[in-house]
Amino acid sequence: MTVAAQPAPRPRYSSTFIFETGELTEEFHRLDGEIARRAREIPGFLGEEAWHNEETGLHAEVYYWTDMDALQQLMGMDTHRLAKSRHDEWLGDYRVVISEVRSVYGNPILGLDHRPGRDRP
Repeated sequence: MTVAAQPAPRPRYSSTFIFETGELTEEFHRLDGEIARRAREIPGFLGEEAWHNEETGLHAEVYYWTDMDALQQLMGMDTHRLAKSRHDEWLGDYRVVISEVRSVYGNPILGLDHRPGRDRP
């Protein structure tokens, strides 16, 4: 008997980090990767997606969460606080948007780079 995969829980919150790329050093990429890896381990993390506009140099990273407590764990992470304190070294202007997700339509995983239980390509 084959059991159908359960759909991913609908996100309740999203956190979007939009920034102008500057001099992205090896240290930036190390911290960014560590934050992403640790975020994926937080219970309540649902997935992520990233967008980059070559014309404007703007980059956006969106993380999806089941609850605000999970999101606050990311914000309280030591590596997140360190990267935040050093953003002037790597980034231009930035904006953070914390949103409550009211509804999701269509394919619930379209565009997501990662979901728990699925390896990144």
